Amino acid sequence: MTTTIIIIFCSLLLIAYLFDLTSSKTKVPSVILLLLLGWLVKQSTYFLRIQLPDFSFILPVFGTVGLILIVLEGSLELELNKSKFRIITKSFIGALLPMFATAFLIAYLFQYFGQFPFKDSLLNAIPFCVISSAIAIPSVRNLASRDKEFVIYESSFSDILGVLFFIFIALNEIFSLNLFGQFGLQILIMIIISFISTIGLSFLLSKIQHHIKFIPIILLVILIYAISEIYHLPALIFILIFGLIIGNLDKFMHFKWIDKFKPDILNKEVQKFKELAIESAFLVRILFFILFGYLLETSEILNADTIIWSLGIVFIIFLLRIIQLKISKLSLMPLLFVAPRGLITILLFLSIEPTQRIFLVNNSLIIQVIVLTALIMMVGLMMTKQNDMTKSQPPTM
Repeated sequence: MTTTIIIIFCSLLLIAYLFDLTSSKTKVPSVILLLLLGWLVKQSTYFLRIQLPDFSFILPVFGTVGLILIVLEGSLELELNKSKFRIITKSFIGALLPMFATAFLIAYLFQYFGQFPFKDSLLNAIPFCVISSAIAIPSVRNLASRDKEFVIYESSFSDILGVLFFIFIALNEIFSLNLFGQFGLQILIMIIISFISTIGLSFLLSKIQHHIKFIPIILLVILIYAISEIYHLPALIFILIFGLIIGNLDKFMHFKWIDKFKPDILNKEVQKFKELAIESAFLVRILFFILFGYLLETSEILNADTIIWSLGIVFIIFLLRIIQLKISKLSLMPLLFVAPRGLITILLFLSIEPTQRIFLVNNSLIIQVIVLTALIMMVGLMMTKQNDMTKSQPPTM
């Protein structure tokens, strides 16, 4: 039995790796294949009459760790310099304004048609407003560098701002100027903690001589995040700051205090750390989506009661994206199509307290929106590839 479990587990991970390898060629988002793989495993257990324990309690754990590692991976890839300021500004605004517009519009529809309290409607709407960096970033590897950079920044900001927005709405009953001031203070406290923690972790990274050094650093990163969450601090800010600083050490070389960290040695260690973070994020991400696919019921995927809402939400997402790209004076193709929902959508949905959930938002609606946005991205990237190939061919006589 033990050998069988090992064989099945390794086979699933290798199949998932093949999905990731081929996604840039086929343009099929790996998330769809991973969900399908998990669902097929579930059907196989029914067919073979295999009884497995309930794995639903593990899903939020994988989701949270996956979120940390994905944001860390994205922030390590971001380059800080003056030439990037314009695209960073556009991507930040592009992540923030459509998120608010989408959330309030969907919340209004929930309230109007379902007669739910607006706060609960808004809380249930927020998961649909976050672009998934876990899906978007791997899907744009073959795009032009400018488009790829925009997607990396935008989806990373979307993850962070979406979680902050969700926490702010979830934890507060009455909104006032004092409340916004307290939230701003929490962000300031988190920024200070982030810089202190980043200096400490960088020092450890440069000083640890033991042959195992990167796993303890990642565990400390996750621990700091978890402790910050207990005190309701915006912990993802720490992940972003930590990744940005150690990923751009060359920008801090003119500071004298950096010499204490042995920058030459630290740079080499950061490269190794980055590789481990990328591979760890990949492993947790595929486990999360396979497990989520396994926990899906066929009736939830094919639920006709939610399809109208799913199509309406997806229409709103892409309508506002067109407006956003036009205002930002960015090319519609292929950026219009890169607005997938995924891991953060699921994680925020699972974080809604049962007393705050509305019956319109359920597993069916979540999975349908994720699949539809992923399929639109797939078709859009395929069309972009086809158009580029057509333009590059010489005219025939």
